[in-house]
Amino acid sequence: MSEVRHWTTENFDAETSSGVALVDFWAEWCGPCRMLGPVLDQVAKEVAGTAVIGKVNVDEAQQLAAKFNVRSIPAIFVLKDGKVVNQFVGVQDKQTLINAVKSA
Repeated sequence: MSEVRHWTTENFDAETSSGVALVDFWAEWCGPCRMLGPVLDQVAKEVAGTAVIGKVNVDEAQQLAAKFNVRSIPAIFVLKDGKVVNQFVGVQDKQTLINAVKSA
């Protein structure tokens, strides 16, 4: 069983440089971001062993948010070996995110 990880500027590259990763850029004050949390927990359980799921707090990791050109949150990026292969803005349903991870 996999859990959603919390990534920072310090550990982001190490966590996402190989394999498939789904990254959620979020903030505590963002209502839609809080709605997405339980969905990400479910996605993490479903894709355990094939991908990692992580969250980046935009208030704490502003450089990462700028690197990914995040303008609205929640912003979700699917990475394969550190490169963006898909992205979404706003709350997404579980199946959409699972499909995006599986197709990466």
